[in-house]
Amino acid sequence: MITLMVNGTPRPVDLSPDTPLLWALRDALSLTGTKFGCGIGSCGSCTVLLDGAPVRSCQVTVAEVKGRKVTTIEGLSPDGSHPVQRAWIADEVPQCGYCQPGQIVAAAALLARKPRPTDADIDDAMDGILCRCGTYDRIRRAIHRAAKEGGR
Repeated sequence: MITLMVNGTPRPVDLSPDTPLLWALRDALSLTGTKFGCGIGSCGSCTVLLDGAPVRSCQVTVAEVKGRKVTTIEGLSPDGSHPVQRAWIADEVPQCGYCQPGQIVAAAALLARKPRPTDADIDDAMDGILCRCGTYDRIRRAIHRAAKEGGR
């Protein structure tokens, strides 16, 4: 049994220590907001925050996150009131929406460390989180909107 600190709550999971965090979140804890995309860390759909920094949850094991804070899209704001979530809605970012949980938590991490990011900062932070619908301009616009609202 391994206890994970997920969204501010200790959550015991009875899994092998080498189980990817993604499967612990989705299958053991029923937190399905974090998406499986590629399984090799290339698409970013499974991005969560680990101690406030974005990581690909398919690439870290439950043993590696023991004693650390994991934040999923569900933990960012349960009611959708986080400034990034509000900006995503206001700027109509999602189309298919599959990449959005990873995009949103990565944007929140960026704004937590850099409250007034430049376009280059945004591009660097969001690099590697693929949007098959190509809404990158809307993503950038929404991050700037959230920054103006105090997007932490």
